[in-house]
Amino acid sequence: MLKELLPFLVTAPALGYAAFTLYCGRSFFAGQRPLPDHTPPVSILKPVKGVDGDSFENFASFCRQEYPKFQIVFAAASPSDPVIPVIERLIAAFPQVDISLVVDGAIHGANYKVCNLMHVYAKAKYPLLIVCDSDIRVDSHYLRRVCAPFADSQVGLVTSLYRSSSVKGVGCAIEALGFCSEMVPNVMAAVKLEGLSFALGASMALRREALERIGGFEALVDYLADDYQLGNMIHKNGFRLELSPHFVESVMRGDETVSEVMARQLRWGRTMRVSRPGGYLASGITLPFPAALLALLLSGFTASGWLAAALLYLVRSAVSVSYSRALVRDRLLPRWLWLLPLRDALAFAVWALSLLGNRVRWRGELFQLDKGGKIRPLRKRGQATF
Repeated sequence: MLKELLPFLVTAPALGYAAFTLYCGRSFFAGQRPLPDHTPPVSILKPVKGVDGDSFENFASFCRQEYPKFQIVFAAASPSDPVIPVIERLIAAFPQVDISLVVDGAIHGANYKVCNLMHVYAKAKYPLLIVCDSDIRVDSHYLRRVCAPFADSQVGLVTSLYRSSSVKGVGCAIEALGFCSEMVPNVMAAVKLEGLSFALGASMALRREALERIGGFEALVDYLADDYQLGNMIHKNGFRLELSPHFVESVMRGDETVSEVMARQLRWGRTMRVSRPGGYLASGITLPFPAALLALLLSGFTASGWLAAALLYLVRSAVSVSYSRALVRDRLLPRWLWLLPLRDALAFAVWALSLLGNRVRWRGELFQLDKGGKIRPLRKRGQATF
């Protein structure tokens, strides 16, 4: 009897966690209240390097905001960066929008993206700031949605969930599946269990006061996960963090390979491991692929093992489709559902490999990860390249 039940017992944590994340997600999105009509002026800070997929349209989406007063400040490290002509074309296309560009290659620490933010901070005119990745696209109501919660003086930062609704190729599909089947469900569970104590780098709106209280961008310049640290530091300084229920769009390149996607996932995994070691280690018990594999191995590949694995993936698939169709609304599933077991297998491989090393490659450079999430470049460079 025990041998027959054992496969179901080993899959129970992953199965139960999947169902729990669906409960958390539905609870979060169903519990949203109307936003206040609060539209303070805001400065959008955009560190850039190179050209992403459809950079002009990504940048232009921030220029088309239905919002009374805002500015956009781009930061590049080199005057020869190929993104600069794109920004110049943007300035010409939207003369009514306050857009400026700062070019400064000075290095203040290991995180060159944060160095760029330090350079543009002096150009920010307004008490609300937004830091947003260069590959993000938004709708015309984005600023109204992320700035409205600041009507409450206790709110120090508002961060946004992200999705990818249009993918080209298996590599992009695997990463996009990770958003709707893993990242968003995990965030929903974290918010339900412990509240929001971190930020997501795709979109972060924050008070200048909160940033200055943690020591400015300088406090983040030696961390790789600057988004996580920014939110966590603001949280620890007594401000409340808010998670916007409105998604921003992560626009992917269409030519990324599976190996490139996995390399980025490994960097993220190792970064989170050193930032939250206990939680990251414990997350292994909720991964579905090793649970299904263990059920098969323990049963000797008998009917009970296959049934336990099938039940786990039936629930896993149902939860992922529910997130994709009803909550995230990225329209990826069920079209790409056949990739889910492969995506889960790769996620388990990344989790295991992230426990074994402390080196990460980021924008072509090699870094050493230290305790707490700080990084050290393993070779010196004369110019910022993030």
